[in-house]
Amino acid sequence: MGPHRDAPHLPRLAAIDSYGNGGFRFADMSHRGSLLCLPSGIWAWPVASVSDLSEDAFAPVFAEADAIDFFLLGTGRDFWVMPEPLRWRFRERAVGLEVTQTGTAIRTFNIVLAEGRRVAAGLLAVA
Repeated sequence: MGPHRDAPHLPRLAAIDSYGNGGFRFADMSHRGSLLCLPSGIWAWPVASVSDLSEDAFAPVFAEADAIDFFLLGTGRDFWVMPEPLRWRFRERAVGLEVTQTGTAIRTFNIVLAEGRRVAAGLLAVA
């Protein structure tokens, strides 16, 4: 059972081919809205802006933390400083964290994924 739906868009990780217009393209698929890329697959993520980023929003990440070494958070076009209590939730699970704009997060995600490392990402859609 997945974090937000009965089935992921893709039951594995894949590089993100493009983004913009409120969505993403990956593995010959497209999705409108934000994405959560986890070891269990690529999922729709009901987060529209940084104001939606709460501990609950990251629950699926924490649930799979044992399989994640590094988490990239793409915050759309906005720069956002994650509150320290939330940052500690990643530290407690020994998951490295980088918060950047979505474009930078995608580029880093694709590189780290291609290296075969245990990476995950939360990507806010960009209009």
